[in-house]
Amino acid sequence: MPDTSSNINVKATAANTYDAIVIGSGISGGWAAKELTEKGLKTLLLERGRNIEHVKDYKSATKAPWGFPHRGKAPMASKINHPILARSSAMNETNLDYWVDDKESPYTEIKRFNWIRGYHVGGRSLMWGRQSYRWSDFDFEANAKQGIAIDWPIRYKDIAPWYDYAERFAGISGARDGLPQLPDGQYMPAMEMNCVEKDVASRLKEHYKGSRHMIIGRTANITQPLPGRTNCQYRNRCVLGCPFGGYFSTQSSTLPAAVATGNLTLRPWSIVKRIIYDKDTKKATGVEIVDAQNNQTYEYHAKIIFVNASTFNSAWILMNSATDIWPDGLGSSSGELGHNIMDHHMSGGAQGLIEGHEDKYYFGRRANGIYIPRYRNLFDDKRDYLRGFGYQGQASREQWSREVAEMGVGGQFKDELSEPGSWTMGLTGFGEILPNHLNRVSLDKNTKDKWGLNVLALDIDLRENEHKMGVDMLNDAIEMLEAAGAKNIKPVMKDVKDRKGAIHEMGSARMGNDPKTSVLNKWNQVWDAQNVFVTDGACMVSSSCVNPSLTYMALTARAVDHAVSELEKGNI
Repeated sequence: MPDTSSNINVKATAANTYDAIVIGSGISGGWAAKELTEKGLKTLLLERGRNIEHVKDYKSATKAPWGFPHRGKAPMASKINHPILARSSAMNETNLDYWVDDKESPYTEIKRFNWIRGYHVGGRSLMWGRQSYRWSDFDFEANAKQGIAIDWPIRYKDIAPWYDYAERFAGISGARDGLPQLPDGQYMPAMEMNCVEKDVASRLKEHYKGSRHMIIGRTANITQPLPGRTNCQYRNRCVLGCPFGGYFSTQSSTLPAAVATGNLTLRPWSIVKRIIYDKDTKKATGVEIVDAQNNQTYEYHAKIIFVNASTFNSAWILMNSATDIWPDGLGSSSGELGHNIMDHHMSGGAQGLIEGHEDKYYFGRRANGIYIPRYRNLFDDKRDYLRGFGYQGQASREQWSREVAEMGVGGQFKDELSEPGSWTMGLTGFGEILPNHLNRVSLDKNTKDKWGLNVLALDIDLRENEHKMGVDMLNDAIEMLEAAGAKNIKPVMKDVKDRKGAIHEMGSARMGNDPKTSVLNKWNQVWDAQNVFVTDGACMVSSSCVNPSLTYMALTARAVDHAVSELEKGNI
């Protein structure tokens, strides 16, 4: 168990001066604020967007579908200001104000990439999918073994105790499945598969002789109460904010913990323009912000700075910092800042009808699904591409919105739709994208946002390895549904332009063992300014094929522990 206590209690010494500054209030930023304040540091938490207060500001969380003018569907007019979001299934009427106005905050697409953002307190922790998995040494060792990019500077044993710590606080429900590629953790009781999922899981286990597994998802929806939080109510309305605190978010979890210390100052509407760097001490001294409401510029100072603005925005801040020393920004001395962008590609999947359970149904709306962990390029399996993929999905019964063959009007049509339809089983693949120096973000100095700031240009594409993997993702989904006895199987193959879209951006300021090839060291410190830490998705060296947010939580808690220890020793 990591020691999270500290005797340090350095007080702010002047106006606008704090012990620590955290940039960004999403999943990793919220964790940084919690850990720093609990260790006694007076901490300023900066968020570029508005404040959303827990419970009070979840305006749609308890509203019925008929309470929305368009029954939840996004009206055409809303797509004018949200052209990027409109490409995504996240686009709807119920939480439109949680998402970025793309007209106010544009970016340049050198190649098409759906950058889906939430600029407000809590960031995307309010709208995330909540699937929470540990990475294994299959992930941490893969780059070194295969000669891809650079080696991770850490291994599973280095982060395992911090996974324990993060899981216990965040509240992760799941089962201990004993799979080496998906390490078990500190879980609350798992949610239950429905009858069809249990049937399909059993058939797959038998058909593949235990080489493939269907398990219940490991999710940040709690199944037992935690302080200040009530267990998940099976409403499945998580993207609206949960008034029960049934899932982990900054608002429900880390922010209340930070506030309770009395050491936190939260400042929304604060766009960080740059980190202020002292070339004599080789340390950062603070940040410069623009107030998003009055467009005025302010400075804040601290001994430690945590950059958690999200993978792309964290790179943007570094690129705009210390340019008098490094023209390409703070952390650019290796030439890797902004490069090696990764995500998860959702290239293929399938769905089909499952017969034989027409007399059964399920109660509630479980905010979770099933997971099929990676099995390709593991153990004795060898493919013509590197790494692998997993599947997320679920079984459910068709609702009133289904089609009824040869009927479109009339009483019989209504009668048919008043009863549940067929059981369906769907699988969506999430594949690993290899780090590639050519996948990058950079400053577009010809385009500015609402506040007159240069925007990012995104030049990110899938490569041959991902395309080869996508073929297996599609074919394996069909094969598994066939093995499970599904009928009328329909492949789901996304157009190549839309395959980048899991909203799991990673890379841009990777960790490493060598300052010549990485931006951060093994403690997430910027090599060029070791009182600056980056612990969001920017720090990732590879992408695995499982959701990364739990790893961000663990890395952040670990980095704060190191930062405070180094501060106590006078090393930063």
